[in-house]
Amino acid sequence: MTDEPTANGSAASGPALSRVDELLEWARAGYQRAEAREAARLGASGALLVDIRPVAQRAEFGEIPGALIIERNVLEWRLDPTSPHRHPAVTGPDQSIVIFCQAGYASSLAAVSLQQLGLVNATDLVGGFEAWEQSGLPVTRNRREPGADPAATAAAEGGDQ
Repeated sequence: MTDEPTANGSAASGPALSRVDELLEWARAGYQRAEAREAARLGASGALLVDIRPVAQRAEFGEIPGALIIERNVLEWRLDPTSPHRHPAVTGPDQSIVIFCQAGYASSLAAVSLQQLGLVNATDLVGGFEAWEQSGLPVTRNRREPGADPAATAAAEGGDQ
């Protein structure tokens, strides 16, 4: 195996990182990420826990109770304190926010984007939802398939929706 140049031109052992891996490394170097138990503590202290996963992942794997669901494609508009489209739970630029995805990759890039908007206490959950669940922290399981009719599901389960 030969040494390959890194993004800064120096030689490194092993294969070079892909550009997206370099971007992820750069993003994570700019802030302190939260481990699962720390994220739970932050949430209990009033931080927003924000789930950016698509509905299909939430339906398949479950959710963190109390987390705000804002899918990745609208995240900046919903969390920017200066946006007319911000979520009512957003109080200002110094608010603590913990973003999470399924495994902790997309959330890292999202956290940096929020920091660039001035949300200085935005971070992400190391390992994402998977790490939260593996830590034994509470999760809720959805019993509905994505796109299922909630009333039909409730009736089949013998309950009201």
